[in-house]
Amino acid sequence: MNNNTYENQILAALQRKGYSPLKPKALARALGIPTPEYREFKRALKKLLTAGQIELGRNDTVRLAPAAGSIVGTFRRTSTGTGYVRPKPVEGKASPEIRISERHTLDAATGDTVLVKLVEKAGKQDRTATGRVVRVLERATHDFVGTYHERDGTGYVRIDGTVFSHSIVVGDAGAKGAKADDKVVIEMVRFPSESDRGEGVITEVLGPRGQPGVDTLSIIRAFALPTEFPEDAKEEARLASDTFNEDDLAGREDFTKTLIITVDPATARDFDDAVALSRDPATGHYELQVHIADVGHFAPPGGPLDREARRRATSVYLPQRVIPMFPELISNHLASLQQDRVRYVKSVVIGYTAEGQITGVRFANGAIRNRRRFAYEEVLAVLEGKPEAPALDPEVRDLLFRMRDLAMTLRERRRKRGALELNMPVAELEYDEQGRVSGAHFSSDDVSHQIIEEFMLQANEAVAEHLFSLGVPFLRRVHPDPDPRKLEAFAIFARSLGYRVTQEQDRHGLQRVLDLSATRPDRHAIHYALLRSLKQAMYSPEEEGHYALASRHYCHFTSPIRRYPDLTVHRLLNQWLRTGKVGADEDELFGLGDHCSKMERRAEVAERELVKLKLLAHLEERIGLELDATITGVADYGFYALGEQLPAEGLVHISTLPLDYYWYDEDTHTIEGQRHGHRFRLGDKVRVQVVRVDLQRRQLNFRFVSAPEREGEPPRRKRQR
Repeated sequence: MNNNTYENQILAALQRKGYSPLKPKALARALGIPTPEYREFKRALKKLLTAGQIELGRNDTVRLAPAAGSIVGTFRRTSTGTGYVRPKPVEGKASPEIRISERHTLDAATGDTVLVKLVEKAGKQDRTATGRVVRVLERATHDFVGTYHERDGTGYVRIDGTVFSHSIVVGDAGAKGAKADDKVVIEMVRFPSESDRGEGVITEVLGPRGQPGVDTLSIIRAFALPTEFPEDAKEEARLASDTFNEDDLAGREDFTKTLIITVDPATARDFDDAVALSRDPATGHYELQVHIADVGHFAPPGGPLDREARRRATSVYLPQRVIPMFPELISNHLASLQQDRVRYVKSVVIGYTAEGQITGVRFANGAIRNRRRFAYEEVLAVLEGKPEAPALDPEVRDLLFRMRDLAMTLRERRRKRGALELNMPVAELEYDEQGRVSGAHFSSDDVSHQIIEEFMLQANEAVAEHLFSLGVPFLRRVHPDPDPRKLEAFAIFARSLGYRVTQEQDRHGLQRVLDLSATRPDRHAIHYALLRSLKQAMYSPEEEGHYALASRHYCHFTSPIRRYPDLTVHRLLNQWLRTGKVGADEDELFGLGDHCSKMERRAEVAERELVKLKLLAHLEERIGLELDATITGVADYGFYALGEQLPAEGLVHISTLPLDYYWYDEDTHTIEGQRHGHRFRLGDKVRVQVVRVDLQRRQLNFRFVSAPEREGEPPRRKRQR
């Protein structure tokens, strides 16, 4: 069969109604292409790609290319039914969102990739561009979680969140044995549109709404988080366990007699990093050893464990539950650096002067025996001389103080080169015996955490610089420079608070503002505003550097049990250690980096959503509760505030504020009353009251109660009207 025939077949398949984007091999199978003719089929695909008639979408799936004048982007639907499309970046540059009225959204759902025809371009005075959805190119998902209910003998499901405005019809009442108020999973058969309610089928009943564990299961299903490992992956893990011999150190440097410790959260279940530190009394020079679990030894490339770990890309840390990247036989046993057990590691050994200047770096495949497992709280108690500090051998005690001294020296050197230190407290939930939220506390960022963080940063940077020197592409941890316009907006905001910002792009200047704010009432405002000005870190082989760390070459190397990018870096280092040569496919790394970044964001959002769900369930029974909170976002319709003791974020609508005529200043993230001077600004402390909880839509509403007296603020500017 000639290429033209294959081209016509491909185009016909892609234009067919209901076509779901497929990878090349899957498309060939769907078209019945014989294996001997697959090469010709690939040539036809390449020709169509070159001609711009087709394109590769998510996960290298094949789809039609957009028509001239059309835009491809990601769709999201608001609770009002109006849609917005964020266009795909062109040459790394993002474009403003396009507004889509409800009647022009077709049946697009939040997260779908859509083709948009522009109706009106963005104009002056910040007018938003408008368009209409021409076609849904790719569905984000067909599976949704919601609450089952019945009406007039018909079953319906209210989908969680604000993805859809109306309930979805699921056919016969009691389908799959579902009862009213059960949480269920549905597969969408027909997506809803302006004129069609849509239709789905129940695929799983999770249990009654509010029953312990159902909220966690709902999030797991909503985000398609994998829970069970394939049998071949579990079998490979069992085989690795059966054949592992702690006495076999062949080809490894023996660190088992060295004083090595781990420092982790008290609740940690896997331990993938350990450290040792010695100091020469004659010169004052240090030798730091960072030992990282050699997970790659048990999961060779291309095997069942590797395939599943690559698919997951990250462990997911949900409240009260971990979904690991590797089976627990690997993550909690063979690769975990448990106390008094011999374990295989990748080792980074770095020499420093007393002032923290690097004198040399070397790498090794090693074996260690962890002398002692510490919790952060124990290390802090020792360093601060608290009565509850554990009794330690003098050499272990001395090690902790050496670690503190070197880490603080290295931390100060990083600050001097321009690294930013944003201090945003992270809340950790507390639970009662039934697993329900009973309270919360903020995790510490004390010296015990800073020591380990500093040593891990040093190891990550050392490995990245080494791989760069070898000229091999690798998965970097990239944090792109911020958009200059956003930094300029931050500078305007900081100046409005009385801070002096001369050069918006100067990291040292930004850190000075952070330092100056440390003892001022507007500290949270400054940190929130700068955080919103920065881009999101991601994985990519692109040599873009890490803005916040002021590092030119940086990667993730220190957590291969829970992050797949770290494992890829381990493998490159292993190649070099064993053969002196190393190579990698940069094109493949771009795709892998994109996948790992997406899986990381999915895990973060899933954790955030479950925390929100648990907090809302807690607050649903506490209407009227007053909370101290911090303003986290300001808009023309009010502001969002995050509770301090209970980290739930809710909306304080402008209609519930003290009676006034409010003016919204986007530059200073402020709404201000023009008659009575009431002012609410990003980062301000406020007292709020819980007035409404909507678990179905995951929404929380507060009412403003009061604000503390603000001292040391610059005088307010008079508004010209």
